[in-house]
Amino acid sequence: MSTETDLIAAIEALGDKLAQARSSINTRFIGQKNVVDLTLTAMLCGGHGLLIGLPGLGKTRLVDTLSTVMGLKGNRIQFTPDLMPADILGSEVLDISEDGKRAFRFIEGPIFCQLLMADEINRASPRTQAALLQAMQEGEVTVAGAHHKLERPFHVLATQNPIEQEGTYPLPEAQLDRFLVQIDVVYPDRDTERDILLATTGLEDGTAHQVFSAAELLNAQALLRRMPVGAGVVDAILDLVRACRPDEPEAHDAVRDSVSWGPGPRAAQALMLTVRARALLDGRLAPGLEDVAAMARPVLSHRMALGFAARARGENLGAIIDRVAATTTRLEDAA
Repeated sequence: MSTETDLIAAIEALGDKLAQARSSINTRFIGQKNVVDLTLTAMLCGGHGLLIGLPGLGKTRLVDTLSTVMGLKGNRIQFTPDLMPADILGSEVLDISEDGKRAFRFIEGPIFCQLLMADEINRASPRTQAALLQAMQEGEVTVAGAHHKLERPFHVLATQNPIEQEGTYPLPEAQLDRFLVQIDVVYPDRDTERDILLATTGLEDGTAHQVFSAAELLNAQALLRRMPVGAGVVDAILDLVRACRPDEPEAHDAVRDSVSWGPGPRAAQALMLTVRARALLDGRLAPGLEDVAAMARPVLSHRMALGFAARARGENLGAIIDRVAATTTRLEDAA
């Protein structure tokens, strides 16, 4: 595919396939279009997603459904306070052969899959949470000095209880930055909740079917990176990220007054990928300024923190990000 026509045809075909994937997901995970789209965005970009919401909102069901629809080998880890790194990565055991020779053998942990569901990730200790860092960034794990490659594609979809709940350990900044997007799972509206009741309390439950294979997902991720991004969109991404750093000369007034630390270059990289995915899911061939504004909160909210005074005033980080995004993308003026 070397010509522009071929690229357009490939993008349109991928868009149709994504529409089929959405339809299949909706047979088991009803409504919550934004949650589904953001989760698909993370996978199309080759990244990881952090789903935050109260228990009972379908986070586990969504990840299980995605494993089927995207054709990936999935594993699930229930994070608990007594979980150890070896329970995730695997460990070496001493084998004794029939002739008495001894040798260490590595037994793979549940992380050796293509789609890992880290359920209630903030229930585990910081030491155990940190066991995921190398895998999420480098696609490999190191045990006893030996490197073990993970399969591709490799995605982590982690669920997290709100940090105000008892028995939780906030994720460190370095690990939060490994997640491409933060996906807030909220209560469904009344009509959606009615549909959920009718669909899930009968004799039969919805059944999702496979739409993608692992190889097709890898091809989709490569195609996404070939989508063109206009200079205006690139400048808007840079303006947004730099305006969210309180120490930058370009910092927005609201950020300078309320934010203690802002996003790094990885956030700009995430925006470059996610705006393409949003355009693709919307059936467009290239992203626009509206995509930058829409992806600002999912990409930036876990890469920033309010200062103590701002928290005491009851300020909302998401509202600040929305205000900065409206200014830097000039959608505020258009309105």
